[in-house]
Amino acid sequence: MFAKLLSADPNQDIAAAWIAKELLRDLLSCADRGGLRYEITTALDRFYRFCAACTVPEVIRLARTIETWQAPIIAALQTGLSNARTEGYNRIVKHVGRIAFGFRNPENQRRRVRWACTRRSRRVTPSRHQRHC
Repeated sequence: MFAKLLSADPNQDIAAAWIAKELLRDLLSCADRGGLRYEITTALDRFYRFCAACTVPEVIRLARTIETWQAPIIAALQTGLSNARTEGYNRIVKHVGRIAFGFRNPENQRRRVRWACTRRSRRVTPSRHQRHC
């Protein structure tokens, strides 16, 4: 597959982006092995060295972004914690607001958001038809 990619990519921009992606996947796989600091820094070093030698502007921009967020990335890989749940709730709040076209009563908006955010934790009771079948 990589050979086909190289033959179809004369400037090898796509190949460089693919290699950068694979190096980032190697970085993320450090979390599966316990998030050891030396493994993380080794993977980051390999990624940065590749990006420094690369001439593709998008890959260079990606390296700058990773460098900007390096401390939180390392913390997430070492602890296994993320803000995914918070981001999910924020998405639900925005979605509820979009569906409602704006609430006139703030209390109703809070109730609707709470209801939407606790949907999975509520028990589902069988309907009247399901009980008799």
